[in-house]
Amino acid sequence: MADMDFDLIIQAIADYVVDAAIDSREARETARYCLMDTLGCGLLALDYSACKQVLGPVVEGATLTGGARVPGTAYELDPVTAAFNIGAMVRWLDYNDTWLAAEWGHPSDNIGGILAVADYVSRQNAAHGRDPLSLGDVLTAMIKAHEIQGVLALDNSFNRVGLDHVLLVRIATTAVVTPMLGGDRDAVCRAVSHAFVDGGTLRTYRHAPNTGPRKSWAAGDATARGVWLALQTCRGQMGVASALTAPVWGFQEVLFEGREITLARKFGSYVMKNVLFKLSFPAEFHAQTAVEAAITLHASVADRLDHVERVVIETQESAKRIIDKRGPLTNPADRDHCIQYMVAIALIFGRLTADDYEDAIAADPRIDALRDKMDVIENERFTREYLEADKRAIGNAVQVFFDDAMPSDKISVDYPIGHRRRRDEGIPVLKAKFARNLKCAINSDTAARIHALLTDANRVEAYPVNNFMDLLTHSGSMS
Repeated sequence: MADMDFDLIIQAIADYVVDAAIDSREARETARYCLMDTLGCGLLALDYSACKQVLGPVVEGATLTGGARVPGTAYELDPVTAAFNIGAMVRWLDYNDTWLAAEWGHPSDNIGGILAVADYVSRQNAAHGRDPLSLGDVLTAMIKAHEIQGVLALDNSFNRVGLDHVLLVRIATTAVVTPMLGGDRDAVCRAVSHAFVDGGTLRTYRHAPNTGPRKSWAAGDATARGVWLALQTCRGQMGVASALTAPVWGFQEVLFEGREITLARKFGSYVMKNVLFKLSFPAEFHAQTAVEAAITLHASVADRLDHVERVVIETQESAKRIIDKRGPLTNPADRDHCIQYMVAIALIFGRLTADDYEDAIAADPRIDALRDKMDVIENERFTREYLEADKRAIGNAVQVFFDDAMPSDKISVDYPIGHRRRRDEGIPVLKAKFARNLKCAINSDTAARIHALLTDANRVEAYPVNNFMDLLTHSGSMS
């Protein structure tokens, strides 16, 4: 099958993955910080039994000596299962990076597949006297996966037709790991066509009454599927040339209401440069600035909760649509996607941590009492600036009204600390977050070595992936 037979978007993805040089210093530096932050999020998740329950081989004993490793553990697995493990870890606490556009998502979810394949290929290469891949190769793959997922998200809202954003993780992972496994441009076209043919996961597990922990492992599932498709393609599977555009049977006709999937801009390194880091709160990103505003009000509200008459949260349209939740919240996965719950925790306690979504904290009757007094309304400026390419703001405002006094100040925050506009302020916080999270599963001496490596841009680029994974797993793990 000739390359020209493939849909143009599939060809554009393949051309970018195979041919584009990523030499932007800013993009590579941001990718290094992204790798630090994402790995730290995964290691922190190992403190939670619900996460650990989904890790390991699919069935007992199905390990692979010389396979891909899982950070913070002693697991050696086939690269598909390892990708699921790493992807589930980094997404579990809703604390890794974010991209907000017509479609939102978490581009660092692709690191599950990227790191698993890079480690597997590197160990195989080393065993046969060939050079391993470097962390520089990992950073390049990350930048490209971010770009594919993020640019597809700019104009194409899959959630509006009920599909989940993890379909973009599957597409991006498939694209970038195929060349890592030895695939050429034609193989990338074939593999990506299958990623589109897979269709899309339903979003129902993110919304009441079905919200549950699947939303914490769905990205692991997607990045692992990308690895599986790449492996099958590299074994010779033919592609599906008009996977997007085929009449009656194509993705656009069947799943996108007949609309054309478009690319808002050429692929480069725009997404990595502008990615949003969750630095202060493990919270759905549309609510990050609401939590920051609520913490600012904490001191003037916490001792007067009995006199709170009403709390007004002004937000963007996307937030109102997906995290404005009333009524009972049944589990941590439900709570971390409720803007009222997050704001209530911040007003009452002056903080928001992963533990605050657990049942022990949620049982505090003050939380639901305060939630019942909240009004969530759309602020049109917040919605507009959320979509403007030169701003990409995520604005929220919080104001508390009392029955015995004047209302509080209205605290409005347009850009969270993880935004590109606050990089200088945010990077020290990111580094401190990473240092804390390393200690969750890695012994102190090895944690210090990992931290020193990843904060040294010159060493990172050439460092062998398999040696890096040695540090993150059995030689450094406290398990």
